[in-house]
Amino acid sequence: MSNTQKVIDAIVGQGMLPLYFNPDETVSVEIMRALNRSGVQAIEYTNRGETALQNFRKLVEVRNAEMPSLLLGVGTIKNMQHAKDYLDAGADFLVSPGYIQDVASYCVENDIFFGPGCMTPGEIIAAENTGIKFIKLFPGNILGVEFMSSIKEIFPKLTFMPTGGVDTTRESIEGWFKAGCKAVGMGSKLVSKKLMENKDYAGIEAITREVVGLIQSIRA
Repeated sequence: MSNTQKVIDAIVGQGMLPLYFNPDETVSVEIMRALNRSGVQAIEYTNRGETALQNFRKLVEVRNAEMPSLLLGVGTIKNMQHAKDYLDAGADFLVSPGYIQDVASYCVENDIFFGPGCMTPGEIIAAENTGIKFIKLFPGNILGVEFMSSIKEIFPKLTFMPTGGVDTTRESIEGWFKAGCKAVGMGSKLVSKKLMENKDYAGIEAITREVVGLIQSIRA
């Protein structure tokens, strides 16, 4: 199995991709542990602060020592330099808020999962023509489930995941799955600012476990 397919299978298997950033290294590590304890096998750490790369290196170190089967990816990749920096640091996959041609080509050529953020059929077509298999619909709250319902038949070979505005409720998640998505990206609605500030790792684990269970019941 290709590395790209391995990541797709992990994200689709759990039905969601948790994503977060915290400037504190220790907090970042503890959130990763909490998410993994909830049954999650793929996590996105976002490249959104000055300490992101340094923190990510620590995450990889802890992952390698404690949870070797966990796939660790990086989001908010915006250029080739970001991609190379994080791949060198041990990233298993890359996610972006937009479609970046050179990053997409590089990842396809080297069997690295790249999930570009797309907002238009033109961007999705460009990604598909490059060889990309997995599309992040972003921002999900602007596009809405109707957009997904409208385009799914045009792109039968692609896997779609909305990110942005996906809530932890059955109504929100079920709407996207019924529209044709195979997973949902979940950031601040899942790993909230309040939970991070309070260092409530048990709370993060509990809500993630709940969402994973909810997705399983929606699929059943």
